[in-house]
Amino acid sequence: MIYLDWAATALPQEDIITEALKKSFEYFANPSAKHFMGKEARKILEEARSEIAGLLNTVPEHIVFTSGGTEGDYIPMLSLLSHPSTCSIAVSNIEHSAVREQADIMKARGYKILQIPADKNGFISADAVLKTIDSDTVFVSVMAVNNETGAIQPIAEIGKALEEYSKGKRKIHFHTDAVQAIGKIPFDLSKTAVHSASFSGHKIGAPRGIGFLYLKKNIESFIRGGGQENGIRPGTENLAGILALSGCLKKYYENLDIYVSHAKKLMDFLIDELSGIAGLSFIPEARPQLKDKFSPWILQFAVKELTGEVLVRCLSEKGICISTGSACSSRKQIRPVLEAMKIDAKVQQNSVRVSIGPSTQKKELEVFVKTLKEILIEFR
Repeated sequence: MIYLDWAATALPQEDIITEALKKSFEYFANPSAKHFMGKEARKILEEARSEIAGLLNTVPEHIVFTSGGTEGDYIPMLSLLSHPSTCSIAVSNIEHSAVREQADIMKARGYKILQIPADKNGFISADAVLKTIDSDTVFVSVMAVNNETGAIQPIAEIGKALEEYSKGKRKIHFHTDAVQAIGKIPFDLSKTAVHSASFSGHKIGAPRGIGFLYLKKNIESFIRGGGQENGIRPGTENLAGILALSGCLKKYYENLDIYVSHAKKLMDFLIDELSGIAGLSFIPEARPQLKDKFSPWILQFAVKELTGEVLVRCLSEKGICISTGSACSSRKQIRPVLEAMKIDAKVQQNSVRVSIGPSTQKKELEVFVKTLKEILIEFR
């Protein structure tokens, strides 16, 4: 088995997850309970929160545990429902469906949705954001790293531009989906000027169903319950997941320089090898020339001979796992991110995504390239 779909989910870090599970058995009490066992569980939970905050250069009070990236994306946007719908929301047109679909829900409830356009390479500029927002805009969402193309967005520049724009005016809440950034590229919350950011555990080897939301200041939560997580995300905390998330994040951050160097070498090799295949095009086409502006963990390309779904299936039969990226509409056969980049419809249909991780080896990519060439020969 050769696994090249890390952007969908990372290989689980079994030792860290197992240790976290064992510890959760020991501290099994409800962290909200007032007796000594509950207080002990609370202490362990808060230690994990503090560790995560330290790794991201923020304070524990700004970390809210969630069920994952999707929940971390919709909590800030849903908080707007506590206010009159006489305002607008600006979202980039390359967002993950967790943001894009939620924006559609907000539109149905009377909010005006403004689309921030990406350029042909899939980047959202600060200038594009400023040209899109209106005087009634209260919320802007631009993801940190695109999950399909790997394009690293200028979040710091956008945040600074919004701060300048907001001087003397109503403040605009700036949110970023940082699911593909955490542990993959240098990411320091103190340097981003965002008001909220969502993170997911299973992208760095923690279990699915755990994540966290960075909140620079409290918001009025639309969803209510038992008051956990400072009232922002009610529900009894998942201590086992939180401990595993903290452990996995720590491992990634302690090894970030080594991991990134490893990924860059592998990605350079992969791009060089694929460049020699006739009929193969990178998405965007300028990807090989703009390596430093893209995540070294993600690569998207298309081959003219096969649709993405067929190529994924052919490789799967050979024991190699890649993906088509975000699922396309079965009716329209389009992919929203690639459509936003004005990619040709045929190329959209044929696009696939290869994503690597810390344990990916060069020999695995060599087998992948060799197998890909063999498959293409069969269909020519």
